[in-house]
Amino acid sequence: MRPITILLAEDSPEDVELVREAFDYHRFAADLHAVRDGVEAMAFLRREGEHAEAPAPDLLLLDLNMPRKDGRETLAEIKADPELHTLPVVILTTSTAESDIVESYTRHASAFLTKPVDFDAFLELIRQLGEFWLTAVRYPPRAG
Repeated sequence: MRPITILLAEDSPEDVELVREAFDYHRFAADLHAVRDGVEAMAFLRREGEHAEAPAPDLLLLDLNMPRKDGRETLAEIKADPELHTLPVVILTTSTAESDIVESYTRHASAFLTKPVDFDAFLELIRQLGEFWLTAVRYPPRAG
């Protein structure tokens, strides 16, 4: 079984490091790539510019609150793109706002997860995410 390729769109370097540490802690077979905002996420997904050689991800972990292009705009753009619309997108954010939850699902997010502040709770959230998305889910073949 090949490792799952995950794109993490997150503007906080600390949160990127936390996700990496949690994946390492749980020993998930995942190839994790990180970008800082929605503009860079779209370039990665479309293999443009410095991301021309980027692998096609199986899953996108998307923060909502990022500079330049936020997660809401990025999600809408992905789901409107015939080449990208089947990509599973999991919202991973600090938001607990009901409006963000509703808007994310309206824009066809696959799941909405709120990042806990407590590190042990964060590890548990990533364990649950990994057990579902990295072991139970079947993905279609990647293009390229």
